Amino acid sequence: MNNPRLSLFDHPFFLGFDHFERELDRLKKTSDGYPPYNVEQVGEHGLRISLAVAGFTMKDLDIELDHNQLTIRGKQEDDGTRLYLHRGIAARQFQRNFVLADGIEVLGAALDNGLLHIDMRRIQPESTARKIEIRAKTSNGTALAAPQAIDVEVTNRRESE
Repeated sequence: MNNPRLSLFDHPFFLGFDHFERELDRLKKTSDGYPPYNVEQVGEHGLRISLAVAGFTMKDLDIELDHNQLTIRGKQEDDGTRLYLHRGIAARQFQRNFVLADGIEVLGAALDNGLLHIDMRRIQPESTARKIEIRAKTSNGTALAAPQAIDVEVTNRRESE
């Protein structure tokens, strides 16, 4: 018996959000906890991701934004000229992914004392409200000449909270 997996995105109110579910599934499979990171709010609209990347230089790190996916990669080269008596710090590579919400803009990144800081901000979207025309149909299926409209009122979320 095959039981389909139920999720929050199966609800009819979430039409077109199935790509979020795929992204969440993909991210759950790829996260191993390295490197550790913080996400913090900076000011009213600012965000900062800080990753602990001690031992990495700027040339060892790569940051890429593709659509809404922020990918941070780090790759250290192993120094073959050294003879280690004990090796507790391995040359390690990583890839950390973050899916950014619509309206998040990446401002830049800085490496400071072993922490990679990526600064972002939330952009307040403009309203896309519009009127939708309603046409009445006659019994034979033709539209009447006088269309009606429904007003759609947009309220700012900040004001209503």
